[in-house]
Amino acid sequence: MIRHKIAEMARRVESSQAWLEQLTYQMEHNIDPRTLGGQLALLKVNATKNMQYCAVQASQIFGGNSCLRQGVGSRVERIYRDVRIAAIGGGSEEVMIDLAMRQAKL
Repeated sequence: MIRHKIAEMARRVESSQAWLEQLTYQMEHNIDPRTLGGQLALLKVNATKNMQYCAVQASQIFGGNSCLRQGVGSRVERIYRDVRIAAIGGGSEEVMIDLAMRQAKL
């Protein structure tokens, strides 16, 4: 089960990384940045949802150690605690999705 959890986390992280690299390539090749705003907003939502998923799964793997601020689970504890700040800090998910849909005219 742990192997499957780690594989799913890796799949989600790799997909976000590929999306980020695609948008970076487009920005470097003079694509109008106003057309990328919606895609960047969706990427931000996707990445923070993936971070939240990975934090929960890592917490499940580490068990009680993920609740301690010291020891082997300290990094998981910190990420699990900070995940909501990352999701809200750059704009709430609802706002980001609304921006993307308005730009896509949906």
